[in-house]
Amino acid sequence: MQKVVTVLTAIARIATGLSFAVIIAAVIIQLLGRSGVIDSVVWTEELTRFALLYLAAFGVGLAYRSGDLVNVDIVCEALPGRLPWILRLVSAVITLGFGLMLIKATWLYVSIGARQTAPSLGVRMDFIHASALVTLLAISLFAGLRVAGMLSRRDTGLPEKTEEEL
Repeated sequence: MQKVVTVLTAIARIATGLSFAVIIAAVIIQLLGRSGVIDSVVWTEELTRFALLYLAAFGVGLAYRSGDLVNVDIVCEALPGRLPWILRLVSAVITLGFGLMLIKATWLYVSIGARQTAPSLGVRMDFIHASALVTLLAISLFAGLRVAGMLSRRDTGLPEKTEEEL
């Protein structure tokens, strides 16, 4: 299971990095256009917004895994005995449940975008709206992995520490 977590984390990191690279490239093109180096193009702002949606979509699972999302661990970890572990498990189960519950409605939202296109890029909006689905899938996946890890005793449910924090 640890290998699956490692692979999924790597995929999410790469996708987040690619989204950020698209934002950087679009902003550079936008700056070059505004400074007169190249002809100004209208699609850069739209591309930046869409890339930001995917940056958040792929990054939310990583943020959940690392504990960078909103957390109340000051309260939870001050509790005695197994209560902190139980609260982390319940929180992960609720996160997983809400994520899975919203997938059907999000799929409907994505499918509506097939009849729309982005004004300046001309891209079908279902590709853009899919970022909402990716967000739900990412957080649900990482919450599910936390639940499975906790129930199999391979994971404490505590956020993953980065090398800088150790």
